[in-house]
Amino acid sequence: MEDAYIIKGGKRLGGEVELSGAKNIALKTIIAALLFDGPVILENIPRIRDVEELLNLIKSIGGRAEFINVNKLKIEGGCFDKNRLDFVFASKIRVSFLFFAPFILKFNSAEIPNPGGCRLGLRPIDRIVDAMKSLSIQVNYETTSGYYYAKKNSKIDGLVKFNKPTHTGTELIIMLAVVGEGQVIIENAAMEPEIDDLINFLNLAGARIERRGNLIQIYSVKSLKQKTSFKIVSDRNEAATYISLALATKGNIVISNIEKHYIQALIKSVKSIGGLAEEKKNKKWKFSYPPFGELNAVNIETSPYPGFMTDWQPPWAILLTQARGESIIHERIFENRFSYVEELKKLGAQIEFITIKVNDPKKYYHFNYEEGKEYQQAIKIIGQQQLHGGVLTIADLRAGATLAIAALVAEGESVVNNVSILERGYENFIEKIQKLGGNIKKI
Repeated sequence: MEDAYIIKGGKRLGGEVELSGAKNIALKTIIAALLFDGPVILENIPRIRDVEELLNLIKSIGGRAEFINVNKLKIEGGCFDKNRLDFVFASKIRVSFLFFAPFILKFNSAEIPNPGGCRLGLRPIDRIVDAMKSLSIQVNYETTSGYYYAKKNSKIDGLVKFNKPTHTGTELIIMLAVVGEGQVIIENAAMEPEIDDLINFLNLAGARIERRGNLIQIYSVKSLKQKTSFKIVSDRNEAATYISLALATKGNIVISNIEKHYIQALIKSVKSIGGLAEEKKNKKWKFSYPPFGELNAVNIETSPYPGFMTDWQPPWAILLTQARGESIIHERIFENRFSYVEELKKLGAQIEFITIKVNDPKKYYHFNYEEGKEYQQAIKIIGQQQLHGGVLTIADLRAGATLAIAALVAEGESVVNNVSILERGYENFIEKIQKLGGNIKKI
């Protein structure tokens, strides 16, 4: 199977990229569609591997979901006959944990294996399980089988209070509570705009969900029925990837079809290093390398919305290798987000891990911080490095895009292996890079 790119870098890249639909909205709305009565039409769904795996998962439980156009998907709501996910199918994709919602709605019970996806650290599954238990859902985990077993004993009603915001946890509780007879309040809910899109999708079908800051109130309804097709928004993580690429090669790029509030922190960060960001008509943005200057080093730390996204920091690291001075990236969301560092060193990047002391690490970091355990949460990047070609191996999705960007920045030829991981989240990656002038092909 073809699973590598050959890239010849060192060129200034630029042009326009039309962003694809957001992966993190597509996957959640597809699963939420299983809660509906009748057919659901979703538009702007990216044709990526994670979507393909999710559709295979739905078909494995007897469901019906298929593309009826290039990016238009039709799903039969409620049309599945199993409440157990196959271990092999489910292990390929993290959002499999959200199947608790349609299974419990239809069967009052569910059997879900440990979720798959990129291994960025010990994801906070315990917060999600505790949230389900607070709604009187019985949840047990069997180490021998690797499965979580859940059972609903009464109506879903009550209060869920997350000690730290969790994106997936917030979405799951919304899905669990939206159809039924109860009323659920979520305190300290995640603030990401993708969650607002999920809420909008459900409310347009008859749900009663209200958000006031980080408090979400769900009044359960008897059923959901789509009145008109729903178009998901563009992918802000894809935007960050192509912006980083263009600026790192001293080029410029126009990205189309994205609202300002999705990338506000990214716009601010581009300006902070000396790049130019200009709002155009029709939800377009132009980002440019400064015509009479250079990029400057900057320190960033990742944080939940509206802060700098954890998914943005890997491609941003490449950009900082081309900025003047020393930069620091401090990762607060996951404890294993720097898989790309050793790979970049193969291209001549000067990056080292550093220790940054924080007063209350359990509160400061959003993962489950353990006292006494050693963590590598910050890196220092020496800027204005001339990268050279090399052989690279992808370990996770965003690191994959990062290594491809690095190869496009570097002088000479590079081979990037395991690109199927990258293609889990990027639609038409090769075509979009070529449109910007990049020399890339799959082997």
